[in-house]
Amino acid sequence: MNKHQIKAETVEETTALGEKLAKLLQAGDVVTLEGELGAGKTTFTKGLAKGLGVERTVSSPTFTIVKEYLGRLPFYHIDAYRLENSEEDIGLEEYFHGSGVTVIEWAKFIEEFLPEDRLNIRINYIGENQRELELTSTSEHFEMVINELLS
Repeated sequence: MNKHQIKAETVEETTALGEKLAKLLQAGDVVTLEGELGAGKTTFTKGLAKGLGVERTVSSPTFTIVKEYLGRLPFYHIDAYRLENSEEDIGLEEYFHGSGVTVIEWAKFIEEFLPEDRLNIRINYIGENQRELELTSTSEHFEMVINELLS
């Protein structure tokens, strides 16, 4: 697993990184997002959605756990925050191996259910609008995606 770091100086840059990444993703790809409250996970996710051609407004699915959107590929936005300490299998695996792209905020709360092959992103707050994104690949596929993103 290789780690790569990207700095985003503005909210717009965080969104643009998500949009650029989305254009490199394919059906069945899973992206996890970690970071403190307000770090920019949902901002990044909005960029992913835009890059996938989603036209609906994207918001955090805090109370519904999963929101589904249509774009170039189906886009599944999961917020696992409320699943902390949950022992229950709520069938998320069907999203991970489906025909769309899945992004999971607060993925650490469902670690045991996550597929091994995924792109892990940690967003760190470093200033009012500045963020550092730490991307960790778990496979050759995601290593190629990250290299393309950085080029």
